[in-house]
Amino acid sequence: MTELTEIDTPEDCRSIREMCDAFDVTPRTLRFYEAKELLFPIRDGQKRLFTRRDGARLKLILRGKRFGFSLEEIRQLLDLYNIGDQQETQLTKTIEVGHVRLDAMISQRDELNQAIDDLRDQLAWGEKQLAAMKTS
Repeated sequence: MTELTEIDTPEDCRSIREMCDAFDVTPRTLRFYEAKELLFPIRDGQKRLFTRRDGARLKLILRGKRFGFSLEEIRQLLDLYNIGDQQETQLTKTIEVGHVRLDAMISQRDELNQAIDDLRDQLAWGEKQLAAMKTS
């Protein structure tokens, strides 16, 4: 369970609704990330309070998902934050994983561009065939 620090006062915390509104996610999404131990809101009975750190982590989670990182990759990168080397390991690993993902995305884009070109060619061929049939 996360506790408030001197940095995070109760006024700095957000409710689940405020987090949903701020990050355009659903309560179910927040509960899912909490269950996967990616977010650690303060629990007060059934109420969840999200600290600024939770907000920063959620921003990174959503960015990672947008880039196609798995939740496990995101967790591993987030877990490197507190190892005490001023985030050198975290940044190094993030760059490494990011380059791998970027290469995969470029490859996917190239394959998609090729498929688009092939489909355009097929459509042009089909339209030409159809036009020839109508003029015969």
